[in-house]
Amino acid sequence: MKNLKKILIAFLIIPLTIFSQQKEKDSIIDKPQRPAFESSTIINNQTNVLYTKNTLEIQMSHRFGLINGGENDLAGFWAPSNIRIGLSYTILDRVTIGYGTTKFDRLQDFNLKVALLRQTRSDKIPVSITYFGNATINAKKKENFNLKQDRYSYFNQIIIARRFSPKFSLQIAPSISHYNLVETFMENDRIAVAVGGRYKISSNTSIMFDYSQPITQWDDPDRPDVDFNLPGISLGVEFGTSGHAFQLFITNYNGIVPQKNYMFNQNDFFKGDFLIGFNITRLYNF
Repeated sequence: MKNLKKILIAFLIIPLTIFSQQKEKDSIIDKPQRPAFESSTIINNQTNVLYTKNTLEIQMSHRFGLINGGENDLAGFWAPSNIRIGLSYTILDRVTIGYGTTKFDRLQDFNLKVALLRQTRSDKIPVSITYFGNATINAKKKENFNLKQDRYSYFNQIIIARRFSPKFSLQIAPSISHYNLVETFMENDRIAVAVGGRYKISSNTSIMFDYSQPITQWDDPDRPDVDFNLPGISLGVEFGTSGHAFQLFITNYNGIVPQKNYMFNQNDFFKGDFLIGFNITRLYNF
């Protein structure tokens, strides 16, 4: 009788144990997938990466002059360079705020990044969706503007990213750029879409590409030889650790602040209008 009771108790406990293990396994599988990218940027565009709460990220971006821009500037190294120094702070696990200052046009950008959806390991949610936006002020002297609001520009972007494997990740990012003040032949808003990806060739090294295509088109009737609808093309490598990332690349964008690139780029990558640039980020946890 005692043995029978033990057997009955065992039969009752075993299903509970199996259910508990299965539930634990399912909860592990359904955790958010690892970030699709190492850094918060992929050359000229944002990625879906947001760091844990109370993480401070210091950002340094540098764009040398065009390689074909002059006869005595050492492939753009001696030419005027654009520089941005910024920082961002993760106030919540899904919300980051930031600020940056850029050399060209003295742009002061205030930005916000929010994780709307996160890819899960079970693929129940197959992609990550992230919002990025900024409000930017041109800090040139006031005589450059008729109205105070002419200084302002804005950028809004939705980033749809997927980590296909530990080595390969891809994202697509539609955006809209807005300038309060533009030339007469231009529109105030420009819709564009960017595609970017990376492939890891070692544990700390990746090759990257970043392609940005304006959708809204315009031309200046007084300058028919100037193309204002050129795409942004960037190729590079990234070296990353747990605390920092270093990206080295060639690109035909020199604006750094995204709406500057999307609205005003006139560099044709295939005619040699590209430059060398790099991004460096450093993380501090509090």
